[in-house]
Amino acid sequence: MGKVLSVKQTDRKIRQRENSSGNSDSVFISSGGEVPFWMTNIGEDEIATVSETLAKKSFSLGVVTAEMEAEIAQQLDVPYVLCTTSGSMAMLMGLMAASIGSGDEVIVPTRTFVATAHAATILGAKVVLVDCLSENTSMDVNQVAEKITSRTKAIMPVHLNGRACDMTAIRALAKEHRLAVIEDACQGMFSRGPDGYLGTLGDCGCFSFGMVKLVSTGQGGAIVTRDKALYDKLTAIRNHGVADVVSHTYLMPGHNFKFNDIQASIGLWQVRRGPEKAAHVNTVYKRYRDAVAKLPFLEILPVDVDNGEVALWVEAISEERDRLMDFLAARGIQTRKFIPCVHTAPHFDSGERFPNSERFNRIGFNLPCGPDLPLEYVDKTIAVLAEYEQS
Repeated sequence: MGKVLSVKQTDRKIRQRENSSGNSDSVFISSGGEVPFWMTNIGEDEIATVSETLAKKSFSLGVVTAEMEAEIAQQLDVPYVLCTTSGSMAMLMGLMAASIGSGDEVIVPTRTFVATAHAATILGAKVVLVDCLSENTSMDVNQVAEKITSRTKAIMPVHLNGRACDMTAIRALAKEHRLAVIEDACQGMFSRGPDGYLGTLGDCGCFSFGMVKLVSTGQGGAIVTRDKALYDKLTAIRNHGVADVVSHTYLMPGHNFKFNDIQASIGLWQVRRGPEKAAHVNTVYKRYRDAVAKLPFLEILPVDVDNGEVALWVEAISEERDRLMDFLAARGIQTRKFIPCVHTAPHFDSGERFPNSERFNRIGFNLPCGPDLPLEYVDKTIAVLAEYEQS
């Protein structure tokens, strides 16, 4: 029989898992009055639809997934949507559809979660990293232009925290050099830039439904496109290269990247409440932004929430980050450091330095947030930040 842990031991283990990775989907919410890093709820509609789906005894990829895909298509004003197992797999599917393989080069920002780079390297492509801007974490398009070679086949802009990359410039470079554009919009669902919804502006766009995302199904993701031919390829890739499940004709390499109707029963309602959820996280963001403007030791990274961007998380930077995080933790306020740069992974470290990304990596952290975080928790955090100023 396995060892039975006490409640305190179990809580400690969950904390350790959460803190071991900046992108962990394990979100610890204490019962002891702490302010959690993230809070999202599953409602009665989700629970009822899951029960209905289970009762039908047909809950693999099916009609509920199709309904969720249609809901995403309508809300993002994009014609073609495919749900899949994760945002990571959506990116892999996008690169596969672009025929990326051994010897090709794919340009990726180092200031992103490593999944973006892994999607390219798992296909045998060389990942070419670029730095972010000095003022925010968006990829530096000037560096993208400098690193395009005859072997470059794709650019992967990442809309970190719902902040739009310069898609006008990226699309111009892609057109000039005949490159695919696969958007990593895993943190950008419902976020709009000057040209439209993030993730709908390149050849295809990829979204995540992980626990700390605006739409959550625990795990899961989606890929969207405006190109019917690309959609047909992605449909086949999602099911081992088979587009017609009746004839089972093998068209191209693929794998089992299928979603299922149990997850879709949750996701359908999460998507339907998407505008409401987006409005709340932006309210949380603005509350912090306005309060922190008075604090000299802390800065909130800008997200253009007044013009359509959605601040999924509340990103802060401070030269006193580690001391400040300890101070908050001692008072029951959970925070989380920024995810590390891609080039900190040994298999992506070429020795090149990326000073802007490294600075954000050193001083960046996230304050408590989420689509269901009560505003009184935000106010409590702000009060503790003000207390820190006096310490």
